[in-house]
Amino acid sequence: MRIGYNTNGFAHHDPLDAVDVLADLGYESVAFTVDHGTLTPFGNTYMADRQADHLAALLAEKKMACVIESGARFLLDPKRKHEPTLVSPDRHGRQRRFEFIRHCIDEAVKLKADCVSLWSGKLLDDASPKAAMDRLVEALQPVIEYAEQQQMPLGFEPEPGMFIDTMDRFAELCERIDSPLFQLTLDIGHLQCQAELPLGAVIREWGSRIVNVHIEDMKRGVHEHLPFGEGEIDFSEVISALRDANYKLGLHVELSRHSHEAPTMAALAMEFLRPLVHPK
Repeated sequence: MRIGYNTNGFAHHDPLDAVDVLADLGYESVAFTVDHGTLTPFGNTYMADRQADHLAALLAEKKMACVIESGARFLLDPKRKHEPTLVSPDRHGRQRRFEFIRHCIDEAVKLKADCVSLWSGKLLDDASPKAAMDRLVEALQPVIEYAEQQQMPLGFEPEPGMFIDTMDRFAELCERIDSPLFQLTLDIGHLQCQAELPLGAVIREWGSRIVNVHIEDMKRGVHEHLPFGEGEIDFSEVISALRDANYKLGLHVELSRHSHEAPTMAALAMEFLRPLVHPK
């Protein structure tokens, strides 16, 4: 496993500086959340391409892996968090989300990323579960086709409060999707939040599909990403189960509400995870 960190927890840093800080702390992977200032699809495309070139060179120099995350809060709509999504009622909104994910796949190819991570979005209308699932499956088809063209794995993340929120709902979606590149981003805290326990059993059950892991502490019933030690999770159980599942990719700390103290939080997270993941 590679210990990593998500740049949504370095919102006040230039992404190149964030990589430098993380490399100095011993991190082996970076989850780049595409956002304003980070591989953005808007503005000066020449500068965005140059940033991707610089990041690719820096990752190679530091011998770090990466994934691309598509979960920026207000990138596509400055007034509505995470909107539009793949389950938005408006077809044009779903198309805009697809175009954004296509951009994320392009950036992932440039950076030789392990995967592109994505989620369903919230259901904002009164569509039935069947109608919403049909809408999501339809919206995912061009995403999967483009990912297959680029041979880029997709890590789909069940997210509390979204249409695909639990592992059971994710299993329903998987029955409708026929692609070996459609895989899983597993957020350990989300499992704890929704009492999908025991954590080790869930990880072992889904181990063959995991291409990306988000890790943080959390409490049952509360969707709040917490620093390690402030929640209820037994991380020795988590790491043991990931080993049993032969998981070897990124283990990305996700503390997006702690950007104001990012270097300190990244150092504390590494201090906590290193002896668990890389025992002497």
